[in-house]
Amino acid sequence: MSVKTKNQPVTLNKVVLDTVIVDVKVDGRKNNPGRPVNKQSARYKRLAKQTFYTKQNQSFVRGKSFNIPNVIAEMHYSKNADTNITSSVGSIFNELGNHVCDVNYIGRTKVTGYTFVLDKRVSVEVNLKNVKFNK
Repeated sequence: MSVKTKNQPVTLNKVVLDTVIVDVKVDGRKNNPGRPVNKQSARYKRLAKQTFYTKQNQSFVRGKSFNIPNVIAEMHYSKNADTNITSSVGSIFNELGNHVCDVNYIGRTKVTGYTFVLDKRVSVEVNLKNVKFNK
């Protein structure tokens, strides 16, 4: 390398860099530590359960049709368009479009509602863990 002063051009030696090829494992995980996933761990099972509950809740809220065990009719949830109704979050309808019940609470794994039978209020509870959504 030669360096000169007083407005002289500077010339540097050319250096050729070798490219390095690195094998990267791609298995869909971010920050992959390189070790296999332990599917028997309590953390993995807890995260799988949480993912299942989230998918069930999102499918219900989006209005996807579902079947409840031991009930023949197919049902779906519909959000109330009328914002003046504060006592209910939405309604559940059967496959023919008939009203089944009003929903007043949607939780992570449980939906509660009510309906009236012979002028008596009947509480309805749907467990999202047991609901089967249709494709």
